[in-house]
Amino acid sequence: MSSKNTSFNNNIKAMLGRPEISVLFALLAICVWLSIASPYFLTARNIVNVFRQFSLIAILAVGQALIIITGGIDLSVGSLVGFTACFGAMVAKSGASPLLTLIAILGMGAIVGLSNGLLVSKVGLPAFVATLGMMSITRGFSLLITMGVPIHYNPTWISVFGGGYIRNVPVSVLVMLIIVAIGYIFANNTVPGRNVYAVGNSEKAAKLSGIQVEKVKIMVFTITGFLAGICGLILMGQLEGADAFYGNGYELDVIAAAVIGGISMYGGEGNPLGVIVGAALMGVLKNAFVLLAVPGYWQTVVIGVVIIGAVSIDSLRRKGAA
Repeated sequence: MSSKNTSFNNNIKAMLGRPEISVLFALLAICVWLSIASPYFLTARNIVNVFRQFSLIAILAVGQALIIITGGIDLSVGSLVGFTACFGAMVAKSGASPLLTLIAILGMGAIVGLSNGLLVSKVGLPAFVATLGMMSITRGFSLLITMGVPIHYNPTWISVFGGGYIRNVPVSVLVMLIIVAIGYIFANNTVPGRNVYAVGNSEKAAKLSGIQVEKVKIMVFTITGFLAGICGLILMGQLEGADAFYGNGYELDVIAAAVIGGISMYGGEGNPLGVIVGAALMGVLKNAFVLLAVPGYWQTVVIGVVIIGAVSIDSLRRKGAA
């Protein structure tokens, strides 16, 4: 009986020791405080808006988490969201069918992600450099497509991804939940998912064990590009058009959501399920700024502090474990 109690206590301690659980408690505490500080926080309209706002960040953070676990990073995700939205709006406006527009958006996102993966794995560029360059390229192409003027198109059934509801729940939120669930299953219950962790822990050991490291890196970048395409589709549907500056600043938000959600910047550790907690915390904090009439400029400051704090805690935890 005592051994069972000891085992149960150890499991509880292990669960509470996970970074995403600590963040979850912090999120709940902030929500309680906001419900007292503002009478509008717990209104149905505000809750739906918060979920819609952080759903895009959570979707992108699933892909970013996989890349960070392999020891890389993707700085192009925000610009790629804007580029796929502009590309999709251009295709839709040309008179293409909704299905062709959908394929074009998702395909373009995957192609750009694949390009990032090839630059990192085949050419040998550091992920930071490759994706920083791609961030500039995709933003530039967005400006070329739009010429600085938003593109509008006649709404079709694909607009439901951004503006549709199912039983008062935004479709974008349902898409987020499905992608986070798939990401969790992929990372924890598939061979390719376990290979992602193996590469992040030690590329040399992964190669010796027969894992094709280059293919793993190409895979995670392609997945992230595809997810950026989904976000571009959602944004395009929400606003029934596209602008070159869609997704501007998403890079920091996505990295913050991943790191806050327990993904280690050192690679090889973390769980895609935690990113939804990190994204929710970011969304609630931004909502708090609005409800409490705090100047929006402070958002950037807080995001930077949160990223540094989360990475610092991870670093100290690693030193303590060593």
